[in-house]
Amino acid sequence: MPVRVSEFSWQQTPATVFLSLPLRGVCVRDADCFCGESYLKVNFPPFLFEVFLYAPIDDGNSKAKIGNDMILFTLYKKEPVMWETLSMPGVDKETMQGIREKSILQAQEKAKEATEAKATAKREDQRYALGVMMKIEEEERKKIEDMKENERKKATRELEAWKESQRQAEKQKNIPRKEKCQRGKQAEERGAPKPPNLPRKAPSAAHLPKRGRNWENIFSEKLKEDSIPAPRSAGNIQISFTPRAFPTALRESQVAEEEEWLHKQAEARRALSTDLPELSDLKEEEKNPDWLKEKGNKLFATENYLAAVDAYNLAIRLNSKIPLLYLNRAACHLKLRNLHKAIEDSSKVCKIMKLHLRSTHPTQLYKTMRRRFGI
Repeated sequence: MPVRVSEFSWQQTPATVFLSLPLRGVCVRDADCFCGESYLKVNFPPFLFEVFLYAPIDDGNSKAKIGNDMILFTLYKKEPVMWETLSMPGVDKETMQGIREKSILQAQEKAKEATEAKATAKREDQRYALGVMMKIEEEERKKIEDMKENERKKATRELEAWKESQRQAEKQKNIPRKEKCQRGKQAEERGAPKPPNLPRKAPSAAHLPKRGRNWENIFSEKLKEDSIPAPRSAGNIQISFTPRAFPTALRESQVAEEEEWLHKQAEARRALSTDLPELSDLKEEEKNPDWLKEKGNKLFATENYLAAVDAYNLAIRLNSKIPLLYLNRAACHLKLRNLHKAIEDSSKVCKIMKLHLRSTHPTQLYKTMRRRFGI
């Protein structure tokens, strides 16, 4: 509930009313003033001041000055008369409410009119600016067109002058020719003997037509064409290469390692035929652990993890000493959320690597690292 303020002072002249209202220690920024023709309100929480004026005022020209914990209103009367009191006497609640609503509606209408007037003025300014810009562009375009027209006329005059000079030069050349023709006709009429016909000189080698770099007689060229032999008949040459079973290149392989690898492959085929008779129906490439490993890698890349696990399982059954097979299968189990199987395969990889490092001779290990990693 706001606290109504009754302490204020006011003075008047026939045309102006001066109203002074203390703010009572309230911050100036919290004060909200509203002024209408017959209604004045100041809200500075928790205080409220309102007055229903004795006569209408010019709210558009009236002013309010806030400072020094005080608000000073300068209200201009519409009619220059002296007021008996500041507020309207004998005002009931319904009349007050009606005056408030009327003042608010008038303020809203004035604000709307001001906004529309501002928008109209802005549109007019934009239209004026656009017209000025169009006028400037039109002047620039006209200036450019005039420059182009002047340049075209200048170029036309220069071209006509050049043509005239060419015609004059052609006339000057034709005058001596006409004089020579007239002299010749006069000499024929007089019966002057004609000069004897001189024999034509053979054209020099410099004026002969050229046919390529070394020009010769056409008959010699024909002889050369006749002497070209016919093309030989086509044939096929059969070339056969010895298949290389060892997967490495020749410059990186060694004979001892090749023989060891071939021996291991033969043992693996024999073990496969004896220990795994159910795999005898597989194709030759399906019995190769490396081929199965590549197949599993492709299936893993396409997110077909179950098929990749099957491929790695078959490769491990063929050769259980390749740690990369267990490692890839562990990755598949990890994708399938089979964490226990992933841990088992990872542990198997660690065991195989430890056994391999213990059984490998340091010299052989160094050669292997150098061949595989280029160190």
